[in-house]
Amino acid sequence: KKKKISVIYGPNLNMLGARETELYGTLTLEDINMGLSARAGEHAVLTFFKSNCEGGIITHIQSCAGFDGIIINAAGYTHTSVAIRDALLAVNVPYVEVHMSNIFAREDFRHKSYLSDKAAGIVCGLKEYSYYAALEYFLKD
Repeated sequence: KKKKISVIYGPNLNMLGARETELYGTLTLEDINMGLSARAGEHAVLTFFKSNCEGGIITHIQSCAGFDGIIINAAGYTHTSVAIRDALLAVNVPYVEVHMSNIFAREDFRHKSYLSDKAAGIVCGLKEYSYYAALEYFLKD
């Protein structure tokens, strides 16, 4: 049985490849999606969702009830959104929190995550490889 996994991207990640390349690298979101799809192959069905709006992310998370996993980079909402946390807990789907940069090597306000304590795992600082590591976690069985 193929696993169903949703990859969720938060605000400003549509700017990947152009913004702060020293932190995020030069790949675009489309490049990352293509790489993840290739890796998932016949093992998983991936859905990709991107929104700059908190409500859109919450609505999408709610649609993931019954999925096998969620890979989420809530970006700036990681540090501010109790509502995204509540949505993740409500659907009761395991999730991995992903960040392309090392949030602990950045500004102090980025060190607090509202998602981390309930996540199956956290991957940060590996640029696009952070997403691949999260995907490998869900493909392991």
